[in-house]
Amino acid sequence: MIKLLSQRLLGPVTLLALAATLWMGLVVTPPDKVQGDLARLVYVHPALAWVALYLSFGTATIASGLYLWKRTRSMVMDRVAHSAMEVSLVFIVLTLITGSIWGRPTWGVWWAWDARLTSTAILGVLALGYLALRRANDDPTLRARRSAVLAILAAINVPIIHFSVQWWKTLHQGATVFTASRTLLIHGSMAWTLLLSFVAFTMLFFWLLRARYRLEVQRERTSGQSLRDALEERRREGAF
Repeated sequence: MIKLLSQRLLGPVTLLALAATLWMGLVVTPPDKVQGDLARLVYVHPALAWVALYLSFGTATIASGLYLWKRTRSMVMDRVAHSAMEVSLVFIVLTLITGSIWGRPTWGVWWAWDARLTSTAILGVLALGYLALRRANDDPTLRARRSAVLAILAAINVPIIHFSVQWWKTLHQGATVFTASRTLLIHGSMAWTLLLSFVAFTMLFFWLLRARYRLEVQRERTSGQSLRDALEERRREGAF
């Protein structure tokens, strides 16, 4: 009962948290002294990147590793990896779009071949390749195994994205919340709004992941039923 109630409340609570983030980001928090209202993108862009690079892609990678490990191998892990990768791709695209909106007035261009931007775009291409690979294999076991290997290999790019602003001289700014010495950069209502945005987008990820997983289960059931119906039809034709 508690589990069912939490599942039903996840969607409404997520929408409420997103609405609260929007209200606090646009109304409650003050504009930045340097960037003005443009800085309000900080309540969206970092949270999107958190979901895209760490939460979604991390879930897909862990689920892929669990599938490859014989003791935990199951199609459930494959479905989770597939669903998380699709969600990750959506958030990667949103991360790049919001980053471009931020970059145009700040850097003077919509796109720059910056280390972090380029490596994030590469991760998006790898996610597309993962989804394309799944469509190229009809054997569920072979598809799951190959996809899991690709997901783990693609995950090598995530730490490159994370440390790119430290390893290379880039246009992209460094830490948004903490300095290298762990000194807080954002205070007051701005800090609380940023925290709320991370919570809201985290809940959005789990909501989307659950919805996508349920669609995948339904698709497999429909596909299996269609195959059984086709075989039954062929047997009936053979009877005549």
